Amino acid sequence: MSLYQGLRNRPFITFSIILLLKGALAWFVIFDDGPSIMTMLTEIPFIWLIFCLIEWFATKRKFLYYMAVNLLVTAIYFSALMYYKYYGIVVTYHALSQADKVTKVGESTYSLLDPYYLLVFIDILLFAVVMFRPKTIRKLKEVGMLKVNKRLIATFFVASLLISIFNVLPNHASMNENKKAEEMGILNYELYTLFADSSQKREFVDMKDITQASINELKGIQEPQVSQYWDAAAGKNVIIIQLESIQNFFIGLNIDGQEITPNLNKLAKEDFYFNNFYTSAGAGTTSDAEYVVNTSLYVPQHQPATAVNVDKALPSLPKLLEGKGYSTATFHTNSVEFWNRKELYSAIGFQKYYDKEFYGDAAEDHIAFGADDEVLYAKTIGKLEEMDAADQPFYAQVISMSSHHPYEMPENKQQIKLPERFDDTLVGRYIIAQNYTDYAVGKFIDDLKAKGIWDDSIVMFYGDHQGLPLYSLSDKEKGLMEDIMGREYGYTDMFNIPYILHVPGVSYPAVMTQTGGQIDILPTVANLLGISLDNQIHFGEDLLNQDTNILPMRHFLPTGSFINDKNLYVPGIAYDDGTDYNLLDNSETEIHNGSSTTETQYENALKLLNLSDNYVDQLPDK
Repeated sequence: MSLYQGLRNRPFITFSIILLLKGALAWFVIFDDGPSIMTMLTEIPFIWLIFCLIEWFATKRKFLYYMAVNLLVTAIYFSALMYYKYYGIVVTYHALSQADKVTKVGESTYSLLDPYYLLVFIDILLFAVVMFRPKTIRKLKEVGMLKVNKRLIATFFVASLLISIFNVLPNHASMNENKKAEEMGILNYELYTLFADSSQKREFVDMKDITQASINELKGIQEPQVSQYWDAAAGKNVIIIQLESIQNFFIGLNIDGQEITPNLNKLAKEDFYFNNFYTSAGAGTTSDAEYVVNTSLYVPQHQPATAVNVDKALPSLPKLLEGKGYSTATFHTNSVEFWNRKELYSAIGFQKYYDKEFYGDAAEDHIAFGADDEVLYAKTIGKLEEMDAADQPFYAQVISMSSHHPYEMPENKQQIKLPERFDDTLVGRYIIAQNYTDYAVGKFIDDLKAKGIWDDSIVMFYGDHQGLPLYSLSDKEKGLMEDIMGREYGYTDMFNIPYILHVPGVSYPAVMTQTGGQIDILPTVANLLGISLDNQIHFGEDLLNQDTNILPMRHFLPTGSFINDKNLYVPGIAYDDGTDYNLLDNSETEIHNGSSTTETQYENALKLLNLSDNYVDQLPDK
């Protein structure tokens, strides 16, 4: 009997070994400790449950059923590998709703692929070569005719079911999704999330109990008797520039004597520069940043805000400013259909939007998904001139895109030449892309000044989300980042984005060290313009009048993670086995070892997320 015949006649054993090896590969990539005995104890029982059903009920084409299961489980493991490489969490069925994005950002997705990931498909290719022959197909049909010991199969089924239940039940209460997946097993976790989400509802809070006072209490906010800078920029235009994928370490960065972001550096030295500022984006990445900045609400737990919240009439910055006589518009060179932005802009009340149809997409100007940043700013300035000429102030949000992952900058757009050590690395491409972003920003600032808009506008710059996911970097790339940072690159660096605030006649050279995030931009702008938020729920705070903060994190970190004034906290199975990462140097401190993070802050962060979810759920439809 040939090896193939042996494998064919014993599919239960054959596919158990194959899928165990694939599970081990997934564990190697996703979990810190890699594959272990737990890999077998958690993954195999789930697989055997399905195999037992095949053995019990299939009388024909049994091998083909095994192959179908093999394909499905392989797809799950491969999806988990790829999703983790960008998002840092274990994929669940929620991500399927965004599967169309893979084709639209294919280059970005494929750049995350390590060649050895493709090992999960080798057996499928080999079986395909052998199986698709008439003689083989006839023999495969006979596999199901082999007699099986149904008592033995029943024993295997019951034992596997009990072990799977034992893997799930003790770990279902864990807040940390990655820990939950590791303790349950990836396959058990996928099934658990499917049923848990349909059976568990969030703790309900009535709309009348969602008050600004209750939010402020959870955040530790005390309103000052006199607000600094209140009404200091009344009637000024507002221009918000959202910079693609930029992180805060670029501010002041020099590499072998080359200043990487000279224009942003100059702004940081002349205006308010918040160096302890963090992204609040989730599954919707760039579009989530737009949502958070314009609503001061947290993103949903598993899905982009543009997928689940945009059917609501959302209180927002555009609506707030329109009520004070402002015209409003948003500018982006990508299609408005991407990330469902058309519905987002309708929900938050932008009067106009300008997208790819306005900017065009000429081949010589194409970077990432549309026209480059120079085209973005050059065409936007004309519209801003028109808005500025009207007898009313304006609010404009401008979304850059050229420095999008995987940072493939055309040679004719590259402004610097990096040392050889950066060649063929994600870090090197990232630096070159952000240097171009800064170059385009400099030209835009010059145009704003030349048109007389700069001195009559609040202008701010911030990053939308992290650009170098820690889990996407090779050892060489981590070494390059360690050279840049002067220490190990970590979570606190990854989520730390720049925020620069220019207010004519008000801002001055100042490094603002208090913790802040994108969710704080709306109340900060409202204070400068002298617009009351007494009748508008917001989860952010005015960064010019507060010096303490709690920033709950979602999606890119496990549920229960948050940032306070000193640390980024990530839970373990529960609060007590979590870890603090110092915001200054990313050093780790275990909770029971002198951490400044408290369980009350942890609980308050979860309550804040729940209040935001409940608030949006109970808003009227738009």
